[in-house]
Amino acid sequence: MNRRNFLTRLGVLVSTAIVGRALANSGHNMPANTGHNMGHMGGMNSMQGHMGQNKLLPVSALPTGTPLPTLPLLKNTSQQANTFEATLHARPIKVTLTPEITTEFWAYNDSIPGPSIEVFEGDTIKITVKNDLPQPTTVHWHGLPVPADQDGNPQDEIPVGGSRVYTFTLPEGCAGTYWYHPHGHETVAEQAFRGLAGTLIVRAKNDPLVHLPEQQWLFSDLKLNSDGQIADNSMMDWMNGREGQFTLLNGSHQPKITLTEATRVRLWNACSGRYLNLNFPGCDVQLVGTDGGLMEKPYALEILLLSPGERAEVIVTPIQTATAMLQSFAYDRGKMGPKVIEIPRFLAEMGLTESKAPTLPSILRPLPQLGTATASKYLEYTEEMKMGSGMKFYINGKSHDMARIDLVSNAGEVEEWTIFNNSHMDHNFHIHGTQFTVVNYELDGDKRLPDYIGHKDTVNLRPYETVRIKIRQDLKGLRMYHCHILEHETLGMMGQLNVI
Repeated sequence: MNRRNFLTRLGVLVSTAIVGRALANSGHNMPANTGHNMGHMGGMNSMQGHMGQNKLLPVSALPTGTPLPTLPLLKNTSQQANTFEATLHARPIKVTLTPEITTEFWAYNDSIPGPSIEVFEGDTIKITVKNDLPQPTTVHWHGLPVPADQDGNPQDEIPVGGSRVYTFTLPEGCAGTYWYHPHGHETVAEQAFRGLAGTLIVRAKNDPLVHLPEQQWLFSDLKLNSDGQIADNSMMDWMNGREGQFTLLNGSHQPKITLTEATRVRLWNACSGRYLNLNFPGCDVQLVGTDGGLMEKPYALEILLLSPGERAEVIVTPIQTATAMLQSFAYDRGKMGPKVIEIPRFLAEMGLTESKAPTLPSILRPLPQLGTATASKYLEYTEEMKMGSGMKFYINGKSHDMARIDLVSNAGEVEEWTIFNNSHMDHNFHIHGTQFTVVNYELDGDKRLPDYIGHKDTVNLRPYETVRIKIRQDLKGLRMYHCHILEHETLGMMGQLNVI
């Protein structure tokens, strides 16, 4: 039996054996408490010695097995052709999770996750954002090639009680799976874990997969205290990236997914720090798209690893009639602190009906070639524990400073960036304003090519691994680059690129 068939059979057998127990009570997946309750970023340095511990709500407290929710659409209020106009209102809301639990979230348009934005290449976007949060905020259009002054940089915060209009036109060729979330100065971690995130799909006018049914799966983490309220970050959350006891899918805890035919599935890892090592038991899975849209050719998958911020498009074809659990296999990303044994997490129940794989085009779309790089840049990730001031994360030995320009690029010039993760834990790399392609990876002196080529804006680096990317920024202005583990970004693992 080959590895792929073995994994498929193992996944179905394990899922079938434990599906009932997992849906009823998966509390054994998480520790009973979070350790040091550190509050948000602003209080971390002054509270390093705080030993107060908050119990977490048992995983069994939230219901499971409800049908997978459909993400609500943000309504287009424009009467003009090729124009999308709408309003996003960010504010605290109360959500009744169970008859006994009502929780305050921060939400866009009173929705968790926020409403889905669906537009087409060539459209002009005009979105008014109203901020009724207790903090300044921005909206970052993650992965989209938008002007720098429209991309929600931390320098461009919307004050409490204020509003602004984001306006940009989507170029041809940018169809893909994107999302939006806050990017304020030292507030992004808290605003994200309180609920602020939403999907954004740019559709192609000539989509080779338009004939397939489509589902959209956004994964997020939720960490609740025993009283049902959203927990502050603990010291371990700040060190390793926040992981809650609940991993939600479209805002629902372990929902039921129905797959009766080959289906195009768009995937978002909107978690703060959780890596998703996805396995689809009982299914054939073809990767057809990465962060920035379709690849040239499908790629057969066994496991799909998505680090925080990454997206993918897959064709999922049930090859059995069965009930199985969508699961995230254990992934050791080298967390700091006491050793934690990583175990699989069950994300949803899948009701499968055996189907035939679709006939896909031999070429999904031609990927534009960037050509030869004529400039280069080098980034090195490091981390440091400072007595009295907590954990610090650096790029090229420096912590993020909004008053400092770290790198300068020429608009339209092709560059090769080398990013070295000189640390003992996984970090990833995200850059604003454009997509890149991975050239190669290097670990312990061994170079390897990527398994597939696609447009990316977020890529993972294992401990002491180097990744080389080819990239071009076409729009002038200030761009951020950072680790997308949101706690690490907030604690300094971010730099600023000025495109001139």
